[in-house]
Amino acid sequence: MAPATAARVWDAVRALDYHIDLQAGSLRRTDGRTRTLGLLVGSVDNPFSGVIHRVIEEVSLRREVAVFASSLDDDPEREERAVAAFLRRRVDGLILTTAQRRPGYLGAIEGRGIPVVYIDREPAAVGVDAVASDNRGGADAATTHLIARGHRRIALLADRLEIQSAQARRDGFLDAMGRAGIPTSLATIVTELHDEAAARAALTDLLESHDPPTAVFSGQNLITVGALHALRAHGLQHTVALVGFDDVPLADLVDPGVTVVAQDPHEIGRVAVERMFARLEGDASPPRHLLIPTTLIARGSGEIPPPA
Repeated sequence: MAPATAARVWDAVRALDYHIDLQAGSLRRTDGRTRTLGLLVGSVDNPFSGVIHRVIEEVSLRREVAVFASSLDDDPEREERAVAAFLRRRVDGLILTTAQRRPGYLGAIEGRGIPVVYIDREPAAVGVDAVASDNRGGADAATTHLIARGHRRIALLADRLEIQSAQARRDGFLDAMGRAGIPTSLATIVTELHDEAAARAALTDLLESHDPPTAVFSGQNLITVGALHALRAHGLQHTVALVGFDDVPLADLVDPGVTVVAQDPHEIGRVAVERMFARLEGDASPPRHLLIPTTLIARGSGEIPPPA
C-alpha cells in the first residue's frame, strides 16, 4: 500500500473510531471458537479467589485461551450481569461461582450449549460439573477437633445460608455436635455474616453475653479475621479457642497461631479448568461433582482447652 493511501486509511480509522470486531473474527475460524473463557470468582479481594483466578489463567494461557474475569461479591444481580456480559462476548465456556441456588441465566446457557463448571458452590438440582472443597467434612473435622479438647459451648459464625458452601459447613458443624451427643441448646449459630466487621460485632455480642462460648468455629476466612479482632479486643485470644475454615494470611505469625481447616484453591482451580477443557474437547460423560479434600492445620488457637 502506498504511503499516501495508508495515511488516508488511518485518517478514516481515527475519524470513524473503528475497532476490530473480535466476534466477527471468530466466525472465520472453522470451529467457531473465540478461544476465551468467562470466569466469575467470589471476590478479587479474597486470597482464595485470587489463587483460583491465577491457576485458571495460567493453564488457559498455555493453551492460548484468554480469560475474562469478574467478581461476584455475593450479589445475585451482579452475577446475572457478569454472565450476560460473558455470553455477549461469545465465550467458549464458563467457570462460575454462584450466589444463587437457582440462577436465572441457566436457560440461556443451556440454549447455547456452552459448557459450565461451577467452583466452590453449585446451584441446587442442576446437572452440571462442579469442583468444591469438602465443606461439610472440613467443618465436621474442625468441630470435632474442638470437642476433643473438651469444649461443649461452641459458637459457629457463618456466612449467609443461601450460599451453598455456608450451608454445608453449618451441616458439618451440626454433624459433629450431634455425634458427640451435645444438645443443640449448647451450640450457638450466628449466620448472615459476610465480612470482618459483621463477624467482629457478632462475636463481641457473644463474648459479652451471660453465657459466652468457650470455643468458636468461624465459617470463612474474612469471618476468622473479624473473630480475631473481637478476641483480642477482649483479651481472650489465649482463653477462647478458635478454628477457622480456610487459611488466612500470617495465621502462623500471630500469638497464638490460628488453627484452620485449609482449603486447596490451587487444586480447585486446576481441576476446574482441566474439566472445562475436557468438555471443550468433546468429553460428553455425565456431569461430575468433584470434592477437593481439606486439611486441618493445628497452630495453637484451636488447642486451647475450656476453663476448668
